[in-house]
Amino acid sequence: MLKPFRSVLILVALAAGLSGCGTVNEKLSAGMGDYIPQWAGGLPAGAPPRPGTPQYDAYLKERERKRLLPAADREKEEQAQQGATGSTSGDAVR
Repeated sequence: MLKPFRSVLILVALAAGLSGCGTVNEKLSAGMGDYIPQWAGGLPAGAPPRPGTPQYDAYLKERERKRLLPAADREKEEQAQQGATGSTSGDAVR
């Protein structure tokens, strides 16, 4: 009689522990991804800022401004930016 109760108690304890780890890891992974280098699986160099930050609001405003530009002006601006920075990569989100 005591053995089945012990087995059920162990299973319940393991399930509670496993669900607790899943919740903690979900919250940690959202913030830790910013600190992991790209070569180790972190965010790529052209990733947009996280939602809810002031940088994200500025990023959205800039993206909207670029969207409203005529295509010819947008291409000229992108070429000027690439020439100024020496970079060949564009925005992560278009």
